[in-house]
Amino acid sequence: QVQLVESGGGLVQPGGSLRLSCVVSGFSLDYFAVGWFRQAPGKEREGVSCISSSDTSTYYAASVKGRFAISRDNAKNTVYLQMNNLKPEDTAVYYCARYGACPPITYDYWGRGTQVTVSS
Repeated sequence: QVQLVESGGGLVQPGGSLRLSCVVSGFSLDYFAVGWFRQAPGKEREGVSCISSSDTSTYYAASVKGRFAISRDNAKNTVYLQMNNLKPEDTAVYYCARYGACPPITYDYWGRGTQVTVSS
């Protein structure tokens, strides 16, 4: 069965950093793109980042470009999202999801999410 399990969320001060992890099972990162989307109260769902399977090309939303970095470790079946210079507007539940390709538009499996709160 396909599963994606996020971890690493928490409370962080503005300007701080946080690293999210997504452990996947039931499929190989060699063959599927994996990315992150986020949902915050009063806002539309936003595709944040994505990493492809073949050449590890990446996608970043304009709102996070230059601050976030996505990577993967295929041997550990894990995708990471390094988040730097966090801002209050980054506060959201972050979900890891499987995509056919990047950019992260259409997903078929996703995790339960991890809460990220950026506050003083």
